[in-house]
Amino acid sequence: MHPNPIYHDADTTKNIAFARERGFGVLVANAEAGPLMSHVPFLLNDAGDIADLHLVRSNPIARALAEPVKVKLAVVGGDTYISPDWYGVDDQVPTWNYVAVHLTGVLELRPADELLDLLDRQSAAYEGRLLPKKPWTTGKMQDETMAKLMRMIVPCRMTITGVDGTWKLSQNKTDEVRLAAAEGVAAHGFGSETVLIAEMMRDAIGG
Repeated sequence: MHPNPIYHDADTTKNIAFARERGFGVLVANAEAGPLMSHVPFLLNDAGDIADLHLVRSNPIARALAEPVKVKLAVVGGDTYISPDWYGVDDQVPTWNYVAVHLTGVLELRPADELLDLLDRQSAAYEGRLLPKKPWTTGKMQDETMAKLMRMIVPCRMTITGVDGTWKLSQNKTDEVRLAAAEGVAAHGFGSETVLIAEMMRDAIGG
């Protein structure tokens, strides 16, 4: 997380909503040889204090779950380079704007008999965004094939104890300068989801 508090102006509700909408992040756990990292889809419950996910059984994080493990889940949104020339004022330096939410908590294995329900809930959540397409369900799988695939993964649950978000959108600039930078991003920005970042910068004007 960026240390400047000016970029931490989103409340917990906004940060949780962002993480829920993204539904994908980098799971990080400590290990003796160094950090373990895995890119995972996840589901947040309504309260925003539980994240359900599954891991491949051979994943080093899954192998470390003989007992609950402290973890972080980093959820990253768009990002873009900011050229100092876009500000329209002198004595500026390059930077990078981005949005990221970090969830801190404890990860544990769940009973194997919870796996199918987890997969059904995950697929329903993701397929539901593809309407009017008829949603895919696990019921479309042959029993033998489904059973084989399920033996390869394990259900996990993260109990969330902390939420922090960085929304770095040029809040350290005046509205006029910030808007000029947003127009530069919209026209020439590179990174990820630059149009979205430009919109966020504009929406925050006067906020």
